[in-house]
Amino acid sequence: MDIPTILSGPILRRVEPSHIYIWIVLSKRYKLGAKLYQIEKNEGTTISYHEIYCNSETTTFRAGKHLYFSLIKLTPHETQFPVDTLLGYNILFQRNAEIQDLYDFGLLGKDVPNSITYGDLPFPSFFIPDSYQKQTNLLYGSCRKLHGKGEDALSQGDKTIERNFLDLEKRPSALFLMGDQIYADDVPDPVFPIMVKAGKKLIGKDEKLTEIEPCLNEKPFKKSIFQTRGRQYIMERFCKFTSSHSGNHAMTFGEYATLYLLSWSPELWDASVGGEDFPSFKEATKKEQIYFIYEKKMKDKRKREEKIYKKEYKEHVADVKETYQTLSKVRRLLANIPTYMIFDDHDITDDWNISQHWKSSVHQSNLGRHVIANGLMAYWLFQAWGNDPDRFDQSFLRTMWKYSKSYDSSSRSHEVWEEALWNFDEWHFVAPTNPTSIFLDTRTQRKYDPSPLPVSLGRNIKEKDRPPQLIGDQGWHSITDCLYTSGWKNGEPLLVVSPAPVYGIGLIESFLNQYIYPLKSIGVPVTTAFDFESWKYNGEGFSELLNQIKEWHPSHCFILSGDVHYASAVKTNVEFNNGENLCLYQFTSSPMNNMSFSGIQGGLMKAIVTINAAKRRNKEINRYCDETYDIVKQKRKETCPASFTWKEKIRYLSTNQGPIIETENNLGHLILTQDTVKNELLQTNHIITYDPIPLS
Repeated sequence: MDIPTILSGPILRRVEPSHIYIWIVLSKRYKLGAKLYQIEKNEGTTISYHEIYCNSETTTFRAGKHLYFSLIKLTPHETQFPVDTLLGYNILFQRNAEIQDLYDFGLLGKDVPNSITYGDLPFPSFFIPDSYQKQTNLLYGSCRKLHGKGEDALSQGDKTIERNFLDLEKRPSALFLMGDQIYADDVPDPVFPIMVKAGKKLIGKDEKLTEIEPCLNEKPFKKSIFQTRGRQYIMERFCKFTSSHSGNHAMTFGEYATLYLLSWSPELWDASVGGEDFPSFKEATKKEQIYFIYEKKMKDKRKREEKIYKKEYKEHVADVKETYQTLSKVRRLLANIPTYMIFDDHDITDDWNISQHWKSSVHQSNLGRHVIANGLMAYWLFQAWGNDPDRFDQSFLRTMWKYSKSYDSSSRSHEVWEEALWNFDEWHFVAPTNPTSIFLDTRTQRKYDPSPLPVSLGRNIKEKDRPPQLIGDQGWHSITDCLYTSGWKNGEPLLVVSPAPVYGIGLIESFLNQYIYPLKSIGVPVTTAFDFESWKYNGEGFSELLNQIKEWHPSHCFILSGDVHYASAVKTNVEFNNGENLCLYQFTSSPMNNMSFSGIQGGLMKAIVTINAAKRRNKEINRYCDETYDIVKQKRKETCPASFTWKEKIRYLSTNQGPIIETENNLGHLILTQDTVKNELLQTNHIITYDPIPLS
């Protein structure tokens, strides 16, 4: 495999009038810089541009032999960069005496196959919105799997900019990726060998997982860890993970990194597969590249196993090929819009920190603790670093750099590295959008209640862990400090980005609560793509969220969410027991590429929602929180007790097509003006719209 020079990027990251960040990953060390241009449309169709002189400073982090991450920071010579003006950029690559730019790497030009420019524009472009602009357009979405069914909806963001690249009033000014940018625990079968091979080559060193867990030197693990479908038992037994799809789970840092590279750019695909097709299931089986639970001598069971695996392998190949077809569009989108990202569980592993027991079990496992740290370092380099680079001080950078020089798991640097990542508590951040956006970390700042939760199904009664508060007291204190430090002030509008929806669809949550979760609690092997970890399942945590937003006192509050594999829109009016009120608008977009309403459970759930949705369309649902933090839905003619903590009226908004949810792949498009908020769902060949909501 010949490794391409540009592995991923350029991706436009944090952008504001005082500085601009551009992210890129290379396989070789270059001295990098960037130039900025102001682009103007002249009479007719001609485009002209002139350079805006600015300072260019690059920070490069070498994470492997062929893995160089760079953040290029541009700062203005004058007071600030121009706002509401179309800007373009080019990157300069210097190696020895030779200087190249994006054009030399085949990324610029109208008729260039992998071009990252729109129309006749000479460079990738963007604009910095004026804080007083009349209209704000934001793209948002979550849940994007390499072998998701259907066309990747993130490519619809590219089409939106392509239609409006010169119209700054309609062109989106920011993209929010709100979790599950990769599925580290759910890697498609044909991608697994690419992930393992590329991961090793990019790093150039073996992480020596056998030194962390010596049992990996024994049969069958010594071989199965490198076979497709061979890691399920390893992840469950030695890492203490709980994902039901972890047969191909990423483990090393190089493997996590490879998944990001494959998700954001066609470059590594072209180098790994080229013009050839994936190996057939028969070829992979013949070369013993696939792990089977049953031995050949168990003929009937082995034959059944092979039949199932073959069918799924072929499906994975077809789905991955469909995703690959959109990657050049995804790459172009990411190069032309400021992008902000936050993790959810699959970026690391399914069920990540779902309970105190889970977190403690994994932390006590040497291998589990190490794999989580690998996922977090990959998250930092690929996602978090560009969100707000100033949140990562020199001490953090030195800790990451010192360990990555050797990847020696027996060293003191490894211990310090693991501890730094497990204990880091500043993943939340503020994005300089209009309105200001606060991105919540709902994974590492959880608060766990040790008291048991009774669960019953018929005569079976058990005690289980209580769902956690998704953010604890200390987390809220840190988030509030971050928000005010950014310059945001009470009384201004605010966007709150929560990977887990604050308001789910009650019909779906009730289905999980009444059927799926109780079955899981008594050991029935029920599989579902939907986790029992909505905000509402912990009444105290939900109340703390509402109270925190009330204390911030935004003029309008818009919540953007993902995670749940459906899209919806909700408006709610909350009244607190002291007479204060809060109005919230929540818009959920999920999945971008991971439709999950399939199979018996998905079909049953979808049928229930379809039958009952009409009862809730454009109707208010009343509920309240009592003194014990139980959230109670009021029945018809039932009055709310005087001792309520808060009460609210919820209204699910319907689309122009009628339903209150959308389960096909989608990308959210939020349009904000001073008077209205409008939400759209971008899908292949059509757009689903909601009626504009007046902001009264």
